Amino acid sequence: MEPFTTHTGLVVPLDRTNINTDEITPARFLKTIRRTGFGPVLFANWRYLDYAGENPNPDFVLNQARYQGGSILLAGDNFGCGSSREHAPWAIRQYGFSCIIAPSFADIFYNNCFNNGILPVTLDEATVQELFAEVAATPGYTLAVDLAAQTITTPNKRVLRFEIDNFRKNALLQGLDNIGWTLSHSDEIAAYETRRKQEAPWIFTG
Repeated sequence: MEPFTTHTGLVVPLDRTNINTDEITPARFLKTIRRTGFGPVLFANWRYLDYAGENPNPDFVLNQARYQGGSILLAGDNFGCGSSREHAPWAIRQYGFSCIIAPSFADIFYNNCFNNGILPVTLDEATVQELFAEVAATPGYTLAVDLAAQTITTPNKRVLRFEIDNFRKNALLQGLDNIGWTLSHSDEIAAYETRRKQEAPWIFTG
């Protein structure tokens, strides 16, 4: 997983609340547990006019020319609710989004973002609505995100600060998911096992 340190990207607005994981990655596309190929089906129910996902809906934000190449998703409250499917952050990351900004996230989805190299940023509702208005009024609207400083800088140099758990922050800065973080302590784990074999050898016989 690539580390997330700083990122400047085009903002894509999706001003809807309670966007659930079945809308992020519809169930009909969950026929594989391979972590590839989900970018094209992100928001498929809204993004396409047909069930198969072959006829783009010109009114949906991801299909509009001004938002092509977007890498920061701006969304409404309770983003990622519903089932715990990890295919949802897979699709978001594979489409090209590195950061999601919303007033709140569903807990499981929020945790899954960190394990897939996505930074979920929580800002208050009023600030998010201000950003929606600025994006709508400004073609090519970008934000600069600095994870170490925990800041987001707007085009007019307004600095927004966000809170984040220190453990999750450090793991993302180093590009470590839960397994990677555990493996980064392999020396300590090996030392503990060696010590325990000496302290309680009967545990290791069998």
